[in-house]
Amino acid sequence: MNKKIKVAVLIILATTISGVGIFFGVREMKLKEYKNEELKLPQAFTITAHTGCMDTEDNSLESIKKGVENGATVVEFDLYFTKDGTPVLAHDEPVGGEVTLDEAFKYVSQFDGLLVNVDIKTCDALEKVYPLAKKYGIEDRIFYTGVKDEFVETVKNDSPQVKYYLNVDVDKVKADDTDYILSLVDKVKNAGAIGINFNYKSATKELVNIFHEKGLLVSIWTVNDEYNMYKILSFEPDNITTRHPDKLSRIVTEKQQKF
Repeated sequence: MNKKIKVAVLIILATTISGVGIFFGVREMKLKEYKNEELKLPQAFTITAHTGCMDTEDNSLESIKKGVENGATVVEFDLYFTKDGTPVLAHDEPVGGEVTLDEAFKYVSQFDGLLVNVDIKTCDALEKVYPLAKKYGIEDRIFYTGVKDEFVETVKNDSPQVKYYLNVDVDKVKADDTDYILSLVDKVKNAGAIGINFNYKSATKELVNIFHEKGLLVSIWTVNDEYNMYKILSFEPDNITTRHPDKLSRIVTEKQQKF
């Protein structure tokens, strides 16, 4: 490597290191700001334990247990159906041995007041969900996420008793634009949903405010690191989904005690 190339490489490395340093410096400053902000969450704010929380197996009863033990007020699991129409806890097509929805609802019923976020991956036999929830007396504690545009009519027709969020891929570039946000509001209302469920990377305070002004709920997923927990909490959504409910619960408790 000749001298000019060595100099160029060193300049690039120095610039990169400097840029990274500035990024983390700004991030640290913002974190301090978030920590010093008063927390004003909606009265019915919830913490949802994403399936597989606390390093448990996804879609397992152990995941539900760990969520409850670590501060979650909602537990989430995925819903799929076997070829014979049996509802099971699975993210992809079942291969056998999955926890059945019947088993999961029975297990949940022992925890008073625990809410259940059923994240639907397919609607093949959705009419079976509500009767199972009613069987265990938790029919008023379940709701759906994972409801994409193509699922809406089936959800309305086959499971009309269950409330649901509409899953939306929010355009991060437009997430502060009022007209765009209002178009999302119309989309959610036209779908008959109670609110919007979307990735935290597209979340903004403006979006949350407008949805609340229009009487809709905001659920944000999946927030796992401390910095983004503080950041998303500052937007005051109705729900945050996380694989680390213990961390999020601790942050909420500490901020509530501080103010």
